[in-house]
Amino acid sequence: MRMARAIGWADVADALREHLQLCCISLALLLMAAVCPHVPLLNSVGRLPAALIAVAFPLVGAAYQVYQQTADQHRNILKIKIENEEVSAALDALVDIADGKINIHVLMALAAFASIFMGNSLEGGLLLAMFNLAHIAEEYFTSKSMYDVRELKENHPEFALLLETSGDESAHFSNLNYAKVPVHDLEVGSHILVRAGEAVPVDGEVYQGSSTITIEHLTGETKPVERTVGDAIPGGARNLEGMMIVKVTKSWEDSTLNRIVQLTEEGQLNKPKLQRWLDEFGEHYSKVVVALSLAVALLGPFLFNWPFFGNSVCRGSIYRGLGLMVAASPCALAVAPLAYATAISSLASKGILLKGGHVLDALSSCQSIAFDKTGTLTTGKLMCKAIEPIHGHLDASNGVDPSCCTPNCESEALAVAAAMEKGTTHPIGRAVLKHSVGRDLPVVAVESFESLPGRGVVATLSGIKARDNENEFAKASIGSVEYISSLYRSYGESEQIKEAVKCSAFGPEFVQAALSVDKKVTLFHFEDEPRTGVCEVIYTLREKAKLRIMMLTGDHESSAQRVAKAVCIEEVHFSLKPEDKLNKVKAVSREGGGGLIMVGDGINDAPALAAATVGIVLAQRASATAVAVADVLLLQDNLCVVPFCIAKARQTTSLVMPLVSSMWKTYRYNIAGSYNFEVHPYRFFSMKEEPFSFA
Repeated sequence: MRMARAIGWADVADALREHLQLCCISLALLLMAAVCPHVPLLNSVGRLPAALIAVAFPLVGAAYQVYQQTADQHRNILKIKIENEEVSAALDALVDIADGKINIHVLMALAAFASIFMGNSLEGGLLLAMFNLAHIAEEYFTSKSMYDVRELKENHPEFALLLETSGDESAHFSNLNYAKVPVHDLEVGSHILVRAGEAVPVDGEVYQGSSTITIEHLTGETKPVERTVGDAIPGGARNLEGMMIVKVTKSWEDSTLNRIVQLTEEGQLNKPKLQRWLDEFGEHYSKVVVALSLAVALLGPFLFNWPFFGNSVCRGSIYRGLGLMVAASPCALAVAPLAYATAISSLASKGILLKGGHVLDALSSCQSIAFDKTGTLTTGKLMCKAIEPIHGHLDASNGVDPSCCTPNCESEALAVAAAMEKGTTHPIGRAVLKHSVGRDLPVVAVESFESLPGRGVVATLSGIKARDNENEFAKASIGSVEYISSLYRSYGESEQIKEAVKCSAFGPEFVQAALSVDKKVTLFHFEDEPRTGVCEVIYTLREKAKLRIMMLTGDHESSAQRVAKAVCIEEVHFSLKPEDKLNKVKAVSREGGGGLIMVGDGINDAPALAAATVGIVLAQRASATAVAVADVLLLQDNLCVVPFCIAKARQTTSLVMPLVSSMWKTYRYNIAGSYNFEVHPYRFFSMKEEPFSFA
């Protein structure tokens, strides 16, 4: 290395490293050299191809580089501190060999330069040019995604305008007292001011005001979108006009922007299983090829009576050894990672983030896909349509007992439910809170609180006394009908609740939740609509991707079947708890053998997302737990990109697997031909004077 520095070799190589223009120029020159003999006007100029090759080969050789981590290892061992510098193919090969490192990059460089000594510099130059272009393209797509992440970080605000409120005073435009605080210090539930032209620092929902925002840099969606009171806004969205008060719903660590940064950086580190195998295999393979080439060159004269340098009758063992090295150059191993890099970049441009290239392999192998219902197949924006007392409120003689609730049964039930659902992320809880806004409801305080995933919420109410014991506060539970009915140990009473739900005047078509307060049960009815375009997505997945499609939901049968019919899903599994979803995902994965894709919003289905072969979540709805276990994050709040994601994964593996498979056939013929075996009509390295070429 010191000698290379002294004579300026390394400096020239550093200046030419990773130079896309030089690679393209050299490739064009090499192609011209190959075409010259077949062009009438140029074939008379005998030295033109040689001149073109003489110019192109040094350019592409100087521009060739090894991976950064390989170079860094060499420099650390040699104790040479070089910042962001690379060296040419020849110098890389010398440094690697001196350090005892024989890898795929060394083998490609040796094979290319060996072709010069064999009189086939055109083929060697083309080999090196294509190899170099593949790595430059891979580096470009990788660095582009990292550049986008850096740009997001730089454009993201470090501080937020936190509105200061006192006591029960709520944030309002009439009182805009704010303090500038770091975004990392924002707490869930606090209110921030976002002015025109500013970026929203963390995920939240519009508390007051309305505006138009753009999320192009997050999802690739160029069309600005309207946001009004109650609408969710992802962190990083830019406010184009107007002024908004935004209620913080997620901390900085859980915000959409921070997830994008983490997933992108993690995706660069997690290589596909096939690529990891190729990297590991390539190092061992390269050592074997170099050893075999040396063995052919040195032992050929003793074992097969070949001359060392060859003559008019027989090619020499050195020529055959070099030929073996060139024929065994692992082009497929070198180019395969490019397919993964381009696929990840293409998906990112559509607002699809992967935790690594290995997700592409997993996606392509899956034969089934399961969807959660609420918030995934549907909009998740539930609207409370009715509140219906169904058990414990009625008196046998005169109907509704006016003394059982204050001021009436519906108002008390709504007040209790709203108090229990404060701060929730569940669609039903949000719908209850939205329905309670602006209503004259009794004040209810929650003394203790416990969330039971997949079942509901249990709380003690400090403002309501228990019927049976006035010295104790009443206990309340809200959740699914099945859960609430299971709280009543008397079989007859439990069946009465279920029968009352079936006989509800509002029918079974709505999404239902039940509230139990001191043995009084109230039924809440919610309406939810399927997402636009979901039916087309399901059709594409079934007819074109040939996937088995199913719905997994915790809702009751009538509601599940209504949505399933609207989105054209035939296989429906309803009334599932989180553990039931988990078991179903495991069972389906075992049945098909090809794996299962689980698509959800991360609410009550995080275990199923983790157990699935591939978990896909919607970024704007996903919880921190869901993001941690999911493999794919959809930045756009719709499912239209799911078929594209699966198709891109299948396309990538369909390119890589045949490439690697064909590599073995090519090597078998070429290597066998180097020993003069009659296995291929061209017999590239046979005794006869046949033209040198690549398969």
